[in-house]
Amino acid sequence: MKCKVSKFGGSSVATSEKIEQVAKIVQADSLRKCIVLSAPGKTPDISIKVTDLLIETAHKALAGADVADLVAELKQRFTAIYSPLGLQDKVIATVLSTLDDRVAANKANPEKYRDLLVASGEDLNARLFAEYLISLGLKADYVSPAEGGMVVTPVFGDAQPVPDIASRLAVLRDRCCDRVVVFPGFFGVTADGDIATFSRGGSDLTGALLAEALDASEYENWTDVDGIFSASPGTVDDPDQIPALTYREMRELSYIGFNVFHEEAVTPVTHKRIPIRLRNTHNLSNDGTLIVAERLPGERDVIGIASGGRYCSFTLQKYLMNREKGFGRKLLSIFENLDLSFEHLPTGVDNLSVVLDQTQLKPETVNMITRSIQREVNPDEIKIEFDISLVSVVGEGLVHKVGVLAQAATALADAEVNIKLLAQGS
Repeated sequence: MKCKVSKFGGSSVATSEKIEQVAKIVQADSLRKCIVLSAPGKTPDISIKVTDLLIETAHKALAGADVADLVAELKQRFTAIYSPLGLQDKVIATVLSTLDDRVAANKANPEKYRDLLVASGEDLNARLFAEYLISLGLKADYVSPAEGGMVVTPVFGDAQPVPDIASRLAVLRDRCCDRVVVFPGFFGVTADGDIATFSRGGSDLTGALLAEALDASEYENWTDVDGIFSASPGTVDDPDQIPALTYREMRELSYIGFNVFHEEAVTPVTHKRIPIRLRNTHNLSNDGTLIVAERLPGERDVIGIASGGRYCSFTLQKYLMNREKGFGRKLLSIFENLDLSFEHLPTGVDNLSVVLDQTQLKPETVNMITRSIQREVNPDEIKIEFDISLVSVVGEGLVHKVGVLAQAATALADAEVNIKLLAQGS
């Protein structure tokens, strides 16, 4: 069976007009057999996403407050989207009644309750969109994560797919043969049948897992931008759109600030080398950006430049550090024991820097780190710097390209920016 998995983000499903456009996109290609939907996002008139509204509802419900007005607002959001499309009021009301059941659910486990409620944005939208496709004469089915085999770990708010997820989701192959399957993004079910959400933006991951299981010919990710650009349009005027880049290049760019695609969603499709295509729901004439396993090396040397701030470094000086066996292991175990992940580890003969995202740190953490470093490895000096910015120049063939590093360093020098640390991928 040949099919495409098509995921539509919150900006693509926020109004009646946008839902109508999504339906046209589905109808335009018979290979679009599996549709993944996010919860409705913001509109020019509405400044809060449905997911954020559900988070607020869960927070207040857990605090014992009356959430009737919030529930009514949520129902109105969906009604305002689907009623103008001709969906019967009775159908809409029946689907939305499940929200009342979730609000009234047991609150003994706050995290479980929160996920149950927050996941309803995607779930309600998928149910209603399936009904809308049926009203248009399409053969379509809503499939819940429980029915479809989207089994995840019981880590509420940051669930992960179980190891055999692809074989579990493969039950959908027969369903996709003769109909359109509409699947809610962002969440799965645990082995105990509880709803657990992925991290924010996890609908991308839902689509990627389904693409892997269905051996899709392509995973389409539809949003409100034309694709991925060589630099942030908010920083650089009129940057080039990237026609194609590799999975590895995408990971590098997303890691340091390109937020077009959820970074965990790249992994499932790489197993089968399934291409990802990022496209604009409202600009069908643009083919978007294709993410693939390999691309022609001559297309671009530098595929993109990304940057991010709020990093810090711990730099240790110690004479003959390079001869001290186990020094690096003991140092990194300090960060591991404090549940901190590091970004880079530049070294010299007698010095070593650990660079990490400083948003992980609590007020007391820095002092704990320095005391532990002094106790465990006894450096001659510890120097800490905060609010460091990282700039990443990304491209598959850069390690074989003469002069790129010189160009980057010159650009920074011309802007009177000092380089504190430098790391080049192997």
